[in-house]
Amino acid sequence: MERLLDKHWHHIEADEVAQFLDVDPGKGLDELEVEQRLKHFGENVITGKKGRTNLERFLLQFHQPLVYILIAAGLVTAYLGEWVDSLVILAVVLVNAVVGYIQEAKAVKALDSLSASMSTEAVVFRAGSSDRIPASGVVPGDVVLLRSGDKVPADLRILSGKELRIDESALTGESLPVDKEPGRLPPDAVLAERRCMAYAGTLVSYGQGRGVVVATGNHTEIGRISGLIEAADELETPLTRKITRFSHMLLIAILCLAAASFVLGLIRSEPVNEMFMAAVALAVGAIPEGLPAAVTIILALGVSRMAGRKAIIRKLPAVETLGGTTVICSDKTGTLTENQMTVQEIRCGGRAYTVSGDGYGYDGAISAADGGEAGGRALEECMRAGLLCNDARIYMKEGRPAVEGDPTEGALVVSARKYGLEREAESSAFARVDELPFESEWQYMATLHNHEGGRVVYLKGAVEKVLECCMDALSESGEGMELDVEAVVREQHELASRGLRVLAFARKDLDADGGLVRSDACMGMTFVGLQGMIDPPRKEAISAIAACQHAGVKVKMITGDHALTAEAIGLRLGLRGGDCQLGEDCPVLTGREIADLSDHDLVEKAPGIPVFARVSPEQKLRLVLALQKTGEVCAMTGDGVNDAPALKQADIGVAMGITGTEVAKEAADMVLTDDNFATIEAAVEEGRGVFANLVKFIAWTLPTNAGEGLVILTAILFGATLPILPVQILWINMTTAACLGMMLAFEPREPGIMDRPPRDPARPILDRTMLRRVGIVSVLLLVCAFGLFKWELLNGASIEKARTMAVNVFVVVEAFYLFNARSFTRSPFALGFMSNPWVVGGFALMMALQGAFTYAPFMNTLFSSAPVDVFDWGKIILCGLAVYGIVEFDKKRTQSDV
Repeated sequence: MERLLDKHWHHIEADEVAQFLDVDPGKGLDELEVEQRLKHFGENVITGKKGRTNLERFLLQFHQPLVYILIAAGLVTAYLGEWVDSLVILAVVLVNAVVGYIQEAKAVKALDSLSASMSTEAVVFRAGSSDRIPASGVVPGDVVLLRSGDKVPADLRILSGKELRIDESALTGESLPVDKEPGRLPPDAVLAERRCMAYAGTLVSYGQGRGVVVATGNHTEIGRISGLIEAADELETPLTRKITRFSHMLLIAILCLAAASFVLGLIRSEPVNEMFMAAVALAVGAIPEGLPAAVTIILALGVSRMAGRKAIIRKLPAVETLGGTTVICSDKTGTLTENQMTVQEIRCGGRAYTVSGDGYGYDGAISAADGGEAGGRALEECMRAGLLCNDARIYMKEGRPAVEGDPTEGALVVSARKYGLEREAESSAFARVDELPFESEWQYMATLHNHEGGRVVYLKGAVEKVLECCMDALSESGEGMELDVEAVVREQHELASRGLRVLAFARKDLDADGGLVRSDACMGMTFVGLQGMIDPPRKEAISAIAACQHAGVKVKMITGDHALTAEAIGLRLGLRGGDCQLGEDCPVLTGREIADLSDHDLVEKAPGIPVFARVSPEQKLRLVLALQKTGEVCAMTGDGVNDAPALKQADIGVAMGITGTEVAKEAADMVLTDDNFATIEAAVEEGRGVFANLVKFIAWTLPTNAGEGLVILTAILFGATLPILPVQILWINMTTAACLGMMLAFEPREPGIMDRPPRDPARPILDRTMLRRVGIVSVLLLVCAFGLFKWELLNGASIEKARTMAVNVFVVVEAFYLFNARSFTRSPFALGFMSNPWVVGGFALMMALQGAFTYAPFMNTLFSSAPVDVFDWGKIILCGLAVYGIVEFDKKRTQSDV
C-alpha cells in the first residue's frame, strides 16, 4: 500500500484509483479496515522534525564573536573591580540574547500553523453511511464528501462532482476557483492544472462532490511543503554576515595587539603586573561596547518607521536586508494587481468598446473605440445578460467595495452598472424564474426571466460553447443579423492574447410556458457580444516598480496564473529582465519549462526572466536558490501555504497581511498590512536609510576604539605612563555611544537615496574611503590626546589632570566628528544643523556629563579625574575644530558615495 502513495493519481481513471486503494466508492471502508490503515499510515497530521529546545535556542544567542568580545569586556572590568561597568556590559549581552531568542521563537510557529491548517472536520462515507469526523482520522482509501464551504481534509482523487469548484490560491497561486471533474489528465499536468484532484487545506467555494483519499499527513502536497520549509536554510542576512566577519577580524586584532604589547613589555623587562594592566587597557579600549546595542536600537527605529509605512517587521535584521535587496520576486494577485476582476473590453454589434475604472467600484464609464456614442441594443443586451445571468453581489467591506460570489461575475455586475443598469431595477423588470447552473461539462450558465408578459433566456459562458448554441447575432440597432463565427473567434483571440479572460453572451425569447430545459439554451440562441476582463495592475505598483528598477533593484513576477495573463500584466507593469523589456527578448518562463531545466541552466536563465507563470512551490524555492547563487540579495513576497518555503529561504520573506495565510506570515520576515507592492518599495527606501545610519555609527565609533588602542600601544612602545586608564576608557566608550553615537539613529534619509544602485552584497560594511577616514581620525586622536597628555606633564601638571585632558580630547573630538559623520558626502551646513535636533541635544548632554566628569568631586574620586581651567578647554576645543576641518576637507576631496 505504501508505494501507492507515490502514484500520479491524476493520470489514473477514477475507478482504477478506487481499485488500487481497495475501496468500494458506494460503501466506503469498514471500521476494521480504517483502524488498520490508521495504525499503518498514522494520523492525518503534519509532523515536523524535532527542533532545538528552548534552552538550546537561548544559549545559541551567545554564540557570536562580538558577544564573546563583550563577555570578555565584562569579565575584564569585573576583574578590575569596576562592578557597575561590568554589570552594564553583561546586561547588554543578556538583553540582546533575550531579543534574539524571542524573534527566533516566533519563527518556530510556522510548522505549528501548518498543522493547524489541517485541524478541521471531514464528512466521510464509511460502511454505507456518512459520518462527520475529525480530519486527523481520515485514512488513505476513505471516501470524502465535499460541499460548498468545506476545507478539503486530505489529498483526494475526484470520483464525481456537480458544479464543484475549489479555491486553490493558497496552494497554487491560481487567482480563480478551479472547476473539478473526475476525468484523468496527462502525467505531466502541473499542480494548478490537475482538475481531477483536490488538495488538503484548499476550500470548496461552490458545488459538491465526492473523492477518495490518496494521501494524508506528510504525504499530502501541504505536507511536502512542510518538508520544504524544514529543508530551507536558516540564512544569515547581509548585515549579520558582515557584522560576524567584522567581529572576527576585530577579535583577532584585539587579542593579537594585547598579547603583542604584553610580550613587548616583558622583553623590555617591564613589571608583569603593569604590562598586564596595560594589555587589559588596550583590549578594553579596542572593544566597541556600544555596537550591539546601537545596531539593535537603529534597527528598532527602522522597524517603527516602517510600521508607519504599513510594513510590519518580524525580524530586526530584515530592516537592513531590505536596503541591500537586489531583486524582488513578487506574487501577482493582490500585490501587483488589485485582486478585483475588471471588465476592460466589450465587443458587440460589430463595434468595440473600452471600459474605464478598476476594481469593484462603480467609478468609470463605457466608451466606443471609434469615438462615437456608446449605445445600441446589442450593447444594452450584452450588459443585461452579464447582470442577470449572474449570482454575484457587490457590497461594502471595511469602506471598500468587495464581491460576494465569483469574482468574474462581480466584474460583470460592475460593467453593467457603468452602463447604467441597476441590479434591483433589472431584477424586478426581468424576474428570474429558473436557471441552469454552470457545469464544467457544458461550460455555460443560463437563466430564464419573465418580462412584459413574455419570457427571455440569457446565456453566459465559454466563447466556443456559446457560439455552438447560437444561430444568429444581434445588431447594434437590435435586429437579427448573420453570425460571423470566425470574426468572433478572432476577437476572442485578440483579447485573450492581451491576457483578458473572455466570456460570451447570448439571448433568446421563449413562447412556451414551463421551466428552463437544456434544449432551450443549447440551440436557437442569438449572440449578443463578448466581455473581456482582467485583474488590473495597481497604479501605485507600476510607479513603485519603476522606482525600484531605477534604483537598480530587479523585480520579477512569480505567479500560478496562465502565461498569457501573466505576460499581459507584466507588460502593463513595465517589468524588465536584465537589460531588456518584457517581450520577445525576455519571454515568460512557465513551470513546465522550469521543470525541464537543470539547476545550472536555471541559474544561467533566471536572472534575465522577468515573469514566471504556472510555478509550483518547489519551483519557487528553486528560483530563489538560483538567484541567490548568482549573488543576489533576494526578497520574496507571497500569501499562500505554497509560498512559505520560498519565503523562508529568501534573504527576506514578505507576507501579505490581509490575504496571507498564517503559515506565510510565520515564515516571513516582514508583513505588509496593505498587501501592496508599493509598500515594499517604501520599505526598501527605509532599509537603505537604516543601513546608511548603521554605517555612519560604525564609521563614527571606530576611531574612538582605534584611537584608544593606539594611545595605549604608543605608551607601551615608548615605556610611558598610560595616558588613559581602563575605567576612563569605559567612561568614554559608554557615554559617547549613548549620548552621541545613538543620535545618528535618528538621522533622516538623505535625498536621492533611491537613485543609487543596490549595495554589492560582497562589499564590506566600510569601503576603503571610509576605512581611510577612520584611520585619519584615529591618528588625529592619538596625536591630540597623547600630545596634550605629554604637554601637561612637561608643564608640571599632575597625572590626574593630564589624563583628564586626554579623556576630554577624546570626547570633544568625537563630538565634533559626530557632525562630520552625519553624511559621507555633504557638510553639516548643507544638511542643516537642526535637520536632526537629536545630534545637537546629544552634544549638549555629552558636554554636561563631561563637565561632571571633570569638576564633580565624586567623579574625580571614581575616575581619577581632575578639574581643568578655561585655557585648557580652549586647547581641547581647538583639537576638536582641527579634526572637524580636516575631515570636511577630506570629504570634499574624495566625494565618496556610500
